[in-house]
Amino acid sequence: MRNPRSESALTRSLTALGCVLLLALAGCDRPTAKLLPIQRILQAGELRVGTSGDSPPMSVHDREGKLMGLDIDLVQALADTMKVKVRFVELPFAELIPALERGEIDIAAAGMTITPERNARVAFVGPYFVSGNTLLTRKGELADIEDPAQLDDAKLSFAARDGSTSAAFVRAHLPKAKLVTVPDNEAAVKALLAGEVDATVSDLNVCVLARMRHPDAELHVHLPPLTTEPLGLALPPDSGLFLNLVTNYLKTLEETGELAQLKAKWLGDSAWIERLP
Repeated sequence: MRNPRSESALTRSLTALGCVLLLALAGCDRPTAKLLPIQRILQAGELRVGTSGDSPPMSVHDREGKLMGLDIDLVQALADTMKVKVRFVELPFAELIPALERGEIDIAAAGMTITPERNARVAFVGPYFVSGNTLLTRKGELADIEDPAQLDDAKLSFAARDGSTSAAFVRAHLPKAKLVTVPDNEAAVKALLAGEVDATVSDLNVCVLARMRHPDAELHVHLPPLTTEPLGLALPPDSGLFLNLVTNYLKTLEETGELAQLKAKWLGDSAWIERLP
C-alpha cells in the first residue's frame, strides 16, 4: 500500500530537481560575461582608435591619405607597449564620444578638450597638452579686439566644428552672433575664405596652420586665445583598468622625456606641414 505522504514528498523533490535542471540549462544559453575594455583589447590583439583626422597637428592626413600627428604617435606608442596593432576608425568629431559609449572604439584621440560635460560621459587621461580656442578672420579689426564681449554682435557670423568646444564657446559667450556649424575644421576655413562667415573659432594650432597655408588670403589670428583648452585621450566610461594603464603610460612618457620630444616634433617643428596635401 502506497504512503500518500511519501508520494507527496517524492513529487516535491522531483519538482524541485526539475527546476534546478531547467535553471542550469537556461544558464548554458546565457552569453559569457562582458569583457572589460583592456581584456577585449588584449584578447583581440587590436586597439581601436577613433579619430577625426582634421585636427592638425594632433590628427591629420598627409598627401597620401595616411594619418599623422601628435595623437597618432601617442596611440601608436601605446599599442606598441601593449603589443597589439592599431586600427584607426575615422569619424566626425561629434560622433567620437557616442562611439566610445557604444563600445565601438577603445580610445578617442583627436585633440579633444577635457570638459566636465564630456567627462560625465567618458573617462579622460591627461591633459598631455594645453591649447586654446581663438579667432581666425580676414578682418584685422576683429583679431585686434581685446574684449571678447565685443564679438557678440548680431551682424557677425562664426563657423565652428560641430560638437566642439569652439561651437560651445560661441553659443555661451556670443549668443547674438550667428553660429554656423560645420563637420570639420577644413570646412570652417573654406567658409571663411569664401566670405560666408566673418571668422572661424577653432584651436590655436588649426588657425595658425590655416594662415600659413593661405598666405595670400590675409588671414589674422586673435592672440592671446579666447579660452584655455586642456587636451586629453578619451576612454570608455567603464574603463577603470584601461584608464590605469593609459595613465601610467602617459606618465612614463613624461618622465622619460619622450612626450616632450613628440611635442617638439609636432608643435615646435613645421617640417610636417610639407607632407600635407
